[in-house]
Amino acid sequence: MTRVMIVEDETMIAMLLEDMLVDLGYEVAASIQGLAEATSVARSVAIDIAVLDINLAGAVSFPVAEILRRRHIPFVFATGYGAGALGGRFAGVPVVTKPFAAAQLAQAFRCAQAA
Repeated sequence: MTRVMIVEDETMIAMLLEDMLVDLGYEVAASIQGLAEATSVARSVAIDIAVLDINLAGAVSFPVAEILRRRHIPFVFATGYGAGALGGRFAGVPVVTKPFAAAQLAQAFRCAQAA
């Protein structure tokens, strides 16, 4: 089963995302709200893919994305701001805009894993 790390600072959104992922057949390996914990988990936990909220209580999740990239773990950004919130170094990374449906997330995961 594909193991997913969720990085999302809004508790209700994280819970909805967890349910969505389970319904899609994924295993939630970790659900994290803060940047410090997310960077630690990204360095050490066995995961297959991640979904990262870009804005974590005023901090950006880009350091987590860099760790995942170095580990060759695909990831998807989730944001309420649209793809324009990405820096140039993450061009091509799939983005789902909140609110999103399970089908959109599944498509973004397929794109991330194919890259």
